[in-house]
This record gives sequence, C-alpha cells and structure tokens, in this order.
Amino acid sequence: MKILFIGGTGNISTACVSEALGAGHEVWVLNRGLSRLPNHVGEERTLIADASDESQVRDALGSRRFDVVIQWTGFVPRQVELDLQLYADAGQYVFISSASAYEKPPSNWLITEKTPLANPYWEYSRDKIACEEVLRDAHRSSGFPVTIIRPSHTYGFSQIPIAIGSSAMPFTIVDRMRRGVPILVPGDGTSIWTLTHNTDFAKGLIPLLGRSEAIGEDFHITSDEALTWNQIYSLVAKASGVELDALHVPSDAFVAADPALLGSLWGDKSNSAVFDNSKLRSLVPGFKAVVPFEQGIQESVDWFDADPSRQGIDEGANALWDRLAIVYGEALAGSRYAQQVE
Repeated sequence: MKILFIGGTGNISTACVSEALGAGHEVWVLNRGLSRLPNHVGEERTLIADASDESQVRDALGSRRFDVVIQWTGFVPRQVELDLQLYADAGQYVFISSASAYEKPPSNWLITEKTPLANPYWEYSRDKIACEEVLRDAHRSSGFPVTIIRPSHTYGFSQIPIAIGSSAMPFTIVDRMRRGVPILVPGDGTSIWTLTHNTDFAKGLIPLLGRSEAIGEDFHITSDEALTWNQIYSLVAKASGVELDALHVPSDAFVAADPALLGSLWGDKSNSAVFDNSKLRSLVPGFKAVVPFEQGIQESVDWFDADPSRQGIDEGANALWDRLAIVYGEALAGSRYAQQVE
C-alpha cells in the first residue's frame, strides 16, 4: 500500500514508519522537516509542508493519491475539517486521537472503546473529542473512510515517561535521581497506569491499515502491563543505577503550584488507566505487547547516557519540584516529630 504519514517523525510515528516499511509498504511523510528524530523514508519520499496550510499541502501533494493517510498532528477540529477536503480520495484516513479523551474520572476500572469520551479537566482531550465528532459525522453523512486510534501513554527511546516530568528535557528526572534529591510522586503512588512502548504500538496499528473492517471504527492500542506509579518511578531509578527516594505529594498541590498541570495530571495521570485490547485483537489476533517497561526504560536511559547533548536539564522544573519538596518534606518531618512527642 501507499501510505502517507502526516507527521511521521515523532515519538510514536517514527516507530510506525519503521514497522510499515518492514511490512513492505510504500511510505511517505508530510511535515515541516523540523524533528530531531530520524526520518526513515529519505528525502525522495518526504513532502515538506505545514499540514494546516492548505496551499502548502496541495503544492506538496501534487497529483499523488494514497491508499492510507495517517494524521498524527491533528489537534483541533479545523485541522481535520481541512483534511476532509485534502484527503477525500484516500482509501482510509486514520486519525490519531488520545486515550486521555476517555471519561475522567473513569466510572469503571477497565477501559474499553465503549467507555464514554469526556474530560472536563484537559482542553487537549476535549479538542481530540471534537475532532473525532467531526470525522464520525463525515463518515455517517458521506462515508468518509475514517478509523480512529487512541494511544495511551506511549514512549520510545527519547522519552522518560513519568507522571510529572519535563517533556522538553526528559533527562531532568534521571539527573535528579542521580543527585539524590527527593523525587516527587503524585498522590500515594498506588494508582495504576499503562505505559506502551512505541514499537508495540506500531505492531497494533500497521495491521489495521487497509482493512475495510476498521473503517468507521475506533481502537485503542496499549500494553497489557499495568504498573503503579511507585513501581514506574522505581524502575526509572533502577535504570538510572540508583534507589528511588520518593516523596509523595497530593495531586492538588502540584496543580496549585503549577496550574498548567490540571489537564495532564487531574485530567489524565492521577487516574488509574487499565485497557481492554479485545477489540483490537478481533482484527489483529496476534497482537501482543512484548516490551516490558523495565526493558524499555533501560533502553531510554541508555540512549540519553550515550550522548551528553541529550542530557539537558530543565531548571524551571527543578525549582518547582524543590519548592514542593521543601514544603511537604517539612510537613512530613513535623508529623513524624508530633507522633514521637505523643
């Protein structure tokens, strides 16, 4: 098949491009050419354009037609509304949404594709829901061949996936662990979270391409391994060669200190997230996530350790965490002292 990745050089999409190439597909990417991650398709199949600029995209596409178009960079409805025009002749249009769109807090511990979509805490998730609604309406009214995919927390070698970190400088938490300063874990660290390696996600996505049974349907693709945040942070520390020094801080304290965390914490990571992949396996019976987090995070830390240029430190994040550590460290120490006095 001839497949166009809109994006194609991000955390998840890079692994999916590799998987598609390995499966023998003709893969193209359309992006601005700014990613620091590798472009596996080469210049001859790279189309340079801003995916939200209609004239740029039409110029880049020319007369090309694709069997499958995968939209990785669509975040607001106007982007997918444009795609309805740009890719009207595609055999299948795959929209990468987000599992954060599922209701928060969840009404049932096990998340399926029938779990309602509602997130009052995170605009990012609400925008993804709105995008899905536009595409489903188009499918119902005109048969637009959409498939919706909802990744959960998916990582690769260039990420250190934790509840509270620095997306721009992920190595910050490894450096903090190695310096022996307190590592702040939201809540009591016992909520359950699902982390999926990007190569495992790719093994679920690529077999759905070109499948008529996937048209008009939605799927999440996740690992079946579910860990507590305490376990996750401990495995990051182990990969970093140290023991975890955890300081548990209430999630609302994080949000009070940094209101920008309302969405990603209250609207996502403070909730337990365990997924049922039965629907995916109904079309891809052999799907199995094979990279345990202990292995995946070791590969990530090793990648950062291999090149000092990757080891940027987010001093702003460190300062915030230090302030919270002082407040809650002193409160905890005072509580222990009070117990001793009593």
